Amino acid sequence: MSEKNHERKRAARDRLVQQREQDRARERRRRTLIVSTAVVGVLALAAVIGLIAANAGRSGKDSEAGPAVTPSGATGKDGLAIQVGADDAPSTLTIWEDFRCPVCAQFENAFRDTITELADSGRVKVEYHLATIIDGNLGGDGSLRAANAAACAQDAGRFAPYHDVLYRNQPPESDDAFGDNGKLIELAGKVDGLDTPAFRGCVEDGTHDSWVEKSNKAFTTGGFQGTPTALLNGEPVFPKKGDEEISVANLEKWVAEANKGKKPGTVGASPSAS
Repeated sequence: MSEKNHERKRAARDRLVQQREQDRARERRRRTLIVSTAVVGVLALAAVIGLIAANAGRSGKDSEAGPAVTPSGATGKDGLAIQVGADDAPSTLTIWEDFRCPVCAQFENAFRDTITELADSGRVKVEYHLATIIDGNLGGDGSLRAANAAACAQDAGRFAPYHDVLYRNQPPESDDAFGDNGKLIELAGKVDGLDTPAFRGCVEDGTHDSWVEKSNKAFTTGGFQGTPTALLNGEPVFPKKGDEEISVANLEKWVAEANKGKKPGTVGASPSAS
């Protein structure tokens, strides 16, 4: 056997091993997305399908947009985080999401009320980071367009409620409905005071496209396993924290443990969604 054929076969075996490892990781993540049924009612998170690997794909528009325009009030390294909650909250919940990601929608719809209450009570501040992984995997630009629209909502002080509207109205993963700016503007009508000429112009012009692409690059180079990624004070809590799987009760317990002996935050509180 020639050396060249030997190398090709070895490369093929390596790719097969890598694919099997990714498949096993995807299945583990799918199985562990189970939330306390007493809190989330009939929501069947055990039926979640499709985990998006962090390095599986990227939006194909990285080279097309101009300089990054940071949304109003964005915080964190390079201004890539959109904060909800008090600046001086004792703990930080960091969430990386893609608006086309079905697992992200399952996560949001299951934990929304709990995260909102934790932020409103000053126990955590939530830092949202946006990614566009599914655009890279399935084509289209709905992740990018929706993330830009959410950044435009941040400019208007309406990020949290618009963020929730997008997840409540998420199309099927393979349907790039969020790639239509008209659809995103239509959904803005569900948020009081958001559908304005300024918001429409921001959406239509793709004002924050480069900022979104910069955020997505930070995600793909950050060593994360997939979307959603949730970190409490930098420690992963999704799909589990240590040996404990995430649930509403566990999330509240983990925050209480992290905040033991600390006062709730009150300074610069940003409203969360209702």
